[in-house]
Amino acid sequence: MDVEQIRDYCLSLPNAEECMPFGPNHVVFKVSNKMFLLVGLEEIPIRFNVKCDPAIALVLREQFPDSVFPGWHMNKKHWNTVFVNGRISNKLIFECIYNSYSLVHK
Repeated sequence: MDVEQIRDYCLSLPNAEECMPFGPNHVVFKVSNKMFLLVGLEEIPIRFNVKCDPAIALVLREQFPDSVFPGWHMNKKHWNTVFVNGRISNKLIFECIYNSYSLVHK
């Protein structure tokens, strides 16, 4: 999975928009003017922040201790940082993104 696949998926969600409020190295995806994903463009492996239900956030961190962490520079209760390092499936990555979008787009 690469940044373009993440971008394409985010923009395929209804009313999703992208912007770069933190400078040219990070892209933010929003819906209803609220952020649901933040991804760094120059990070290897790719990592991104997504909003997450607090109970699910903890479960994902326990299941994938080398890939899912408390949200970097975010509220650790409600955000996870996901490393795209081949240890979690693309399906789960897309589920994390969709769940984040759903939490924001209520």
